Amino acid sequence: MDTATLTAPPRRIEDLPSPWSLPVLGNLHQMRPARMHQVLEQWAAQLGSPYSFRVLNKRMAVFTDVDVMHAVLRERPQRFRRHRPIESVLTELGGNGLFSAEGAAWLPQRRMIMQALATPHFRGFFPTLQAITERLRQRWQRAAERGETVQMTHDLTRYTVDVTSALAFGEDPNTLEQEGDVIQNHLAVIFPMIMSRINAPFPWWRHVRLPRDRRLDRAMVVVHRYVRDTMQRARRRMQDDPSDTPRHLLEAMLKMRDAPGSGLSDDDVAANVLTLLLAGEDTTANSLAWTLPYLAADPALQTRLHAQAQATFGAERVCPTYETVRQLDLFEALATEAGRLRPVAPVIAYEPLEDARVGDVHVPAGTYMFFLTRPPTLDPGHFAHPERYDPDRWLRERSPEAGAHEPRAYLQFGAGPRVCPGRYLAGVEMRLVLSMLMRNFSVSLTMDPARIREVLAFTLVPSAMPVRLVPREI
Repeated sequence: MDTATLTAPPRRIEDLPSPWSLPVLGNLHQMRPARMHQVLEQWAAQLGSPYSFRVLNKRMAVFTDVDVMHAVLRERPQRFRRHRPIESVLTELGGNGLFSAEGAAWLPQRRMIMQALATPHFRGFFPTLQAITERLRQRWQRAAERGETVQMTHDLTRYTVDVTSALAFGEDPNTLEQEGDVIQNHLAVIFPMIMSRINAPFPWWRHVRLPRDRRLDRAMVVVHRYVRDTMQRARRRMQDDPSDTPRHLLEAMLKMRDAPGSGLSDDDVAANVLTLLLAGEDTTANSLAWTLPYLAADPALQTRLHAQAQATFGAERVCPTYETVRQLDLFEALATEAGRLRPVAPVIAYEPLEDARVGDVHVPAGTYMFFLTRPPTLDPGHFAHPERYDPDRWLRERSPEAGAHEPRAYLQFGAGPRVCPGRYLAGVEMRLVLSMLMRNFSVSLTMDPARIREVLAFTLVPSAMPVRLVPREI
């Protein structure tokens, strides 16, 4: 953004280019939640950035400029907040934790969770993480030997639920080795309904309960019972084996809640337990799932990855030590590059707490702003050959000959004070799962990849990801 743009008088949202709209409804008829990101991206391609659109009597602004997005993210939570319905919907569901909390409620939760997810804790946790990864390998080995198709989104969400629960709550639910009614089945109901409700023009569910609302109610009963039972078991362990140092995140939250004058309640702790379950289950699992079409389409890349994993692991089938994780940069780059092309957070929504200048636009307080994270990563000014799946772009030494590479344009973990606290755990999971997969199997899709649809269910979910695994010789 040049200096002249900043010194010129700001534009009004009403003056921005906008798509054709209907009287009264505006663009409401085009705002189907499951493909909202694609509609907004199509308009950005046609109209440029920023632009505006209208839903009923509310006009909203859309931005794809990287500098503008970083400027707003730096000023959270003081001057900008998440789209207000996110907090209200999650509060109704009993899940207003760190992700959606705003104002004074945010900072103490942030400190607590950042400390619990700090890098030094992962060394002691690694044997558990390794065991859960081995459990996933055995599940895939059995499927491969039987010639079964693996629904990868299902298995990967079970894996991430087990990892998150073990790290954050000191319990391993072992959903990977269970069939039937597991907690992940109930968690899977929640995100699509959150997406539907935060984008609803009015809160119909407070007046009429549709079948999907009743299904959500049933899921929430099971999930909240699971959360409260987890909290009770943690309290009993704390009483039976007192320790000054919390052994995991849940103990840290309970200690903070019980401290005199904490201002926290059991409901606050439960909301953060639910937040961690949802975040751990969904975002990392889908990031991993989106790598599979690219791997399946490139046997030469699979051969290269197998050779690297074999050389790194020796006779082991899963990453053998915590120190070895650091040698797996290429495997994390697989998911990073897939996330550039298939971002799990393609739309992020904010609003200013006061009248603000956003880029060269005057944005009144309370105006909904949408940031699109994919268009900047497909800009050749940010990434050389942006249409190409090239995980090595995240590893190679940068030089003028290598072409553009602007990591600031990649916003899957956010930026600024509220950058995702779980980004390191996500990176470790990506390294372990993908290196284990390539060490032990070759991968092919059992459906045409062109038929895999992007579904925006709060995060970007593949409509299906059926995979055939073939064991490799050790």
